[in-house]
Amino acid sequence: MNLKTLAEQLGLSQTTVSRALNGYPEVSEATRLRVEQAAEQFGYRPNSRAKGLATGRAMMIGHVIPTSNKHEMVNPVFGDFVAGASEAYAKFGYDMMFARVRDGNTEQAYRELLAKRAVDGVVLQGPLINDSRIALLNKMGLPFVVHGRSTGVSAPYSWVDVNNKRAFQRATEFLIDLGHRRIALLNGLETMDFAQRRRDGYVTAMEDRGVPVDPALMRAQEMTEVFGHQETMAMLAMDHPPTAILTSSMITAIGVRRAIEESGLKMGRDISVITHDDDLSYLKNGRDVPIFTALRSSVRNAGEIAAAMLAELIDSPDQPPMNRMLEAELVVGSSTAPAPRD
Repeated sequence: MNLKTLAEQLGLSQTTVSRALNGYPEVSEATRLRVEQAAEQFGYRPNSRAKGLATGRAMMIGHVIPTSNKHEMVNPVFGDFVAGASEAYAKFGYDMMFARVRDGNTEQAYRELLAKRAVDGVVLQGPLINDSRIALLNKMGLPFVVHGRSTGVSAPYSWVDVNNKRAFQRATEFLIDLGHRRIALLNGLETMDFAQRRRDGYVTAMEDRGVPVDPALMRAQEMTEVFGHQETMAMLAMDHPPTAILTSSMITAIGVRRAIEESGLKMGRDISVITHDDDLSYLKNGRDVPIFTALRSSVRNAGEIAAAMLAELIDSPDQPPMNRMLEAELVVGSSTAPAPRD
């Protein structure tokens, strides 16, 4: 059913039906309810283009992806975030657009999107420390939400983030309570804000508990399976190898596990492992019993929250920035145990 047919069924003009479905205040409450009930009865769903014509909006949300993030488009974390966001966009009648730009062209990409009125708002992902994109978007007045935060940016902005510092501090304390003192950190790229916060949580826990921080046990790189495997093999070959490893990604943790097994050791007996788990839809941490002890926080849920927040900011552009802090749940699996005796 299209808008014309629905209007004919109700004996109303297409303009009145469109305005009722889009919440215009000049439409009476009784008419609005009547139109909504009929739309539900006949299975009518306005497409985003039609809604855009009625509201003067593009009904499009933009995601600008720099080419330096070479694995971003195939990263399962990115995929789950977008899946969650797309569900929320659909509820509010928005579609999404991906703009792939070269390094250094991000500012121009945002300006072009605004000049062409191609999008009503954008989601900024993978914030860096002192991320200049936030100041740019604030200056442009384009509604936006950041997935994460940016240390060093003092101006207010809207964000959804996991409490990364607290999560990694808690995980490190858990390992220390099990008697571990040689605890390694396999982190993401520490130019990224989330990775810096995770490092801070790890260091804070070690220092608070009087455990020496060994720079040789702290590694940072793009979070791949190969990174987890190579760095774990290298550390296990040290004169004083770690008895526990804390890693920033389930993908990296898979590489850590492979290295432990190839070294003739057993994860959860000889080496304890804790990982961050984004609760990915197609990379689950076991079934009934978790494989890894993990800091679990659904990135898909974060995508839904960010999208709903952005839709609200677009509808009410004068409201102050919105913030949402998510806490990671520590889930105990079979990958951790008391530190082995010397």
